[in-house]
Amino acid sequence: MARGDLLRSVVTPAVQGNYEAIAALELMLKGTGLTVSRTADGVLMISPLETNRREDQEGMSHGLRNSTSALALVLGIIAGAPAHAQDNETLETVTVTGFRATLQEARDIKRKAVNEVESIVAEDIGKMPDLNLAESIQRLPGVAMTREGGEGRNITLRGFSPDFTRTTLNGMEVPASSDGLDSGGVTVNAGRTFDFHVFAAELFNRVDVQKTQRASMEEGGMAGTVDLYSAKPFDFSGTAASISAEEGYNTMTGIADPRLTVMVSDTFFHDKLGILLSAAVSRRTVHQEGWGSVRWTSPFANGDSWDDAKTKVTGTPSTYCGAKDALNCVYSPNLPRADFFGNKQKRLGLTASVQYRPVESVEISFDALHSELDNDRQNYNSMEWLLTHGPAGNFTGQTPLSFTIDPNGKQLQAASFDNVTSWYESRLQTSVSQFNQYVMNAKWNATDKVTFESLIGLATDNANRTELRPYYRSIPHPFSFDFTNNSYVPAVSYGSYDPNRGSNYIDAITGAHRNNNVGKENFTAKQDVTYKTDTLTIQAGFDYNDREVRYAEGQGNSAAFNPSKYTKAFPIKGFGDDMPGGAKLWTWAVADFDALYRDGIYTNVYTPSIDKGWTVDERTLAGFIEIANEFEIGGMRLRTDTGMRYVQTNVKSSAVLAGTPVTVSHSYDSYLPSMNLALDVTDDVVARFAFARSMARPGLNSLNIAGPTFGYTTRSVGNIGNPDLKPYESNDIDLSVEWYMGKGGLFAVGLFNKEMVSSLTTQVVQKMVDPAYWPAMYADPQYDPSFNADPAKVPYTFTIPVNREGGNHVQGVEVIFNQPFTFLTDWVPSLPGWVSNFGVASNYTYVSAQDSTGLSPNSYNFTFYYDSGDYGVRLSVNKRDNYLLSEPGGNGNAQEYKYGPTHMDLAAFYNLTDHLTLRLEGINITNELERIYDTGDGTMNTTREFSKTGAEWFLGVRYRY
Repeated sequence: MARGDLLRSVVTPAVQGNYEAIAALELMLKGTGLTVSRTADGVLMISPLETNRREDQEGMSHGLRNSTSALALVLGIIAGAPAHAQDNETLETVTVTGFRATLQEARDIKRKAVNEVESIVAEDIGKMPDLNLAESIQRLPGVAMTREGGEGRNITLRGFSPDFTRTTLNGMEVPASSDGLDSGGVTVNAGRTFDFHVFAAELFNRVDVQKTQRASMEEGGMAGTVDLYSAKPFDFSGTAASISAEEGYNTMTGIADPRLTVMVSDTFFHDKLGILLSAAVSRRTVHQEGWGSVRWTSPFANGDSWDDAKTKVTGTPSTYCGAKDALNCVYSPNLPRADFFGNKQKRLGLTASVQYRPVESVEISFDALHSELDNDRQNYNSMEWLLTHGPAGNFTGQTPLSFTIDPNGKQLQAASFDNVTSWYESRLQTSVSQFNQYVMNAKWNATDKVTFESLIGLATDNANRTELRPYYRSIPHPFSFDFTNNSYVPAVSYGSYDPNRGSNYIDAITGAHRNNNVGKENFTAKQDVTYKTDTLTIQAGFDYNDREVRYAEGQGNSAAFNPSKYTKAFPIKGFGDDMPGGAKLWTWAVADFDALYRDGIYTNVYTPSIDKGWTVDERTLAGFIEIANEFEIGGMRLRTDTGMRYVQTNVKSSAVLAGTPVTVSHSYDSYLPSMNLALDVTDDVVARFAFARSMARPGLNSLNIAGPTFGYTTRSVGNIGNPDLKPYESNDIDLSVEWYMGKGGLFAVGLFNKEMVSSLTTQVVQKMVDPAYWPAMYADPQYDPSFNADPAKVPYTFTIPVNREGGNHVQGVEVIFNQPFTFLTDWVPSLPGWVSNFGVASNYTYVSAQDSTGLSPNSYNFTFYYDSGDYGVRLSVNKRDNYLLSEPGGNGNAQEYKYGPTHMDLAAFYNLTDHLTLRLEGINITNELERIYDTGDGTMNTTREFSKTGAEWFLGVRYRY
């Protein structure tokens, strides 16, 4: 909108191509003395440069009679029409679609925000840029992703572990849990980490990542907050519908899986009522194949020694560890094995959204979302027992025949043994993750300056897993490995022994037979009031949250049986065909689960393990005030947002100890100031500064009290959480400069610094035992008054997590460069017009921290695209450095690291008609490897796990109405 008199006699050049409307107007108005801005209601306003950038509301009302002709003039210019105002001009609609449009809209969101925000916007109805939410989010600066089973599961933001990032859906914090989908994790997520792969990406139309704090934002995301939004009927004008059908193919499995999405939206009663329904269904079959060691270790680190009196040794072992026998310093694989992890997934997503606007000043909405991820998994691992060293016997030990020492003198390059025992693992797991959310919002514009907003919502998540894992143990046999020609996968020989013969297995033990369940429930209520004038906004409100997490475990039966009667041939054809360097994996006999259940060896009956269950209930009540203002400073506009948030947290941790229910409670207060400044230095340059005190609550495992161990003779307590913990707190400073280049470009550099003022550590402390534990201690058969250890009278020594001052210090740099090549034809007019359809979207992040666990110092994303509007293609590359998993590592290793992969993805589309589109998408198209490695004494690089999951290709069509 604009006053009609502003546009009389104004002539601008025509603009061609695909632009977001505000970007097109910015290009046309250059040099005219006019500028364009977007109001809070989304209206585009044209005004003189020298006046306040926000039009006075009363002035706009006075000028509405000229607005129609003015808007028609502008839209006519966009379409290439003559630049003359026509009072009766027919309005035209500017429609922008495709990947370039998502970049333009995300750019506009970032530019208009006062705080630091990155966004991802759906390309079309029900079509995010990637088929997995985590994979889309990882393309933003400062974000790194971890994959499991070949797809994104969690994200890390600005160097912090996933627990430090908070996730909301449609305005309220939500939980999402699943179990591990590959060798990277086998437990159900009972913490604060959000598992993005539980959801179908097609259910969402926008993702915002809030990198700096505001008082109106709920606390808990020290690293940042990820806001997810599902589609709503008022997002569309009238009737809208889309349907997409795709067939996915994995190059490793050779199996095709379907993916189907449907969305229908319409408005009724003169757009007063809107209803939207959507559904997304998919199947996915993925195999993870590779080799593993279950870490390397040395006899010296393990506390034993090789039975090496007759071992032939080639090379010189180092004496660095100080052992009398230098061979005991040498690291070797613990349980060298070929690995197969097979997953069959089913994913279902359903949404329903109803919006009602009875009068112009009132809007009520209700959103419901259901998501379900089912995963059936059969895993097989061919472990050879080298974990303990010494004479063979009782299915452990071995006889070393020859060792070839690596040139570093610290690890085995090759080895041959006799009398090795196989511990072949077969694992049957089923998991079901179900998520439900119901949320209602109401907004009432009481006056032209005062608005009330309310929210009430409930989100539940239930993750259930059953696992059966028997080990089949073999007769003693020869075994050798050789890493000479391949450091990832060794050449392996069994001599005359055949691991595929079932009669070679003479003993079976049950490694695990259990059921795990994690239930999470979040209840949220909010009430805000906003007072808004032309340049001043004051917002105040309160938030109430009740978060509960329940963990339960049940044990199945353990049976003794003859494994040779319950084996079958290895069921996977072509196993290990795509290993690097021509390496080959071998096959072996595996457990026949159908026969084991058929004959009643195992049952699906699980006895609850009451002592392993726990519940943590966390209730928070927060209040805030936030003031946003605008000032003119030396001809520049300064936008400010300052505020204070106060929150009280009440924690209640419950468990059953020695048959006695125990509950421990704790509460604490937090004061969280924040300030965001955005200075519009010029029309194209924005400088930002932000300061805030942020917080992240302790991990739930640190708060639960289940399963403590009491030492009455030593007066000690171990294996226990600490419900008295207070949160992590950090002082955050952000500084950035953003250059919004013409025709949709963006170049931005940002610095961030997060310095913890309080954190957690593990300490040995002496204190009195909480009276809540006394009944369980007195009832413990191990307790005796003669020990002089009455918890009511004497202190005990605790090894527990505790708060400490200071902590991790994280700082880094983020660089963004996005540029459509529309400028090329201006620079070189002789170039063909299609050249301007190319573009790049890229970013780079550098992070350093005192605690570098999970942190890749360098990461980058690069996308090169071509988008004509009718057809297009893009190639995306994501790379992160290797990153630390743990320090110290297990089994005597100084550290454990994960290899930083380079993932390449591809997407292409062709519009067959105005409504029908053909699409091709590829994920991990180079079949990148996944690798975890140990460092031994800190200088080595020995493979713990190596695997591949195959490239995935999707071909399909989308119809949009």
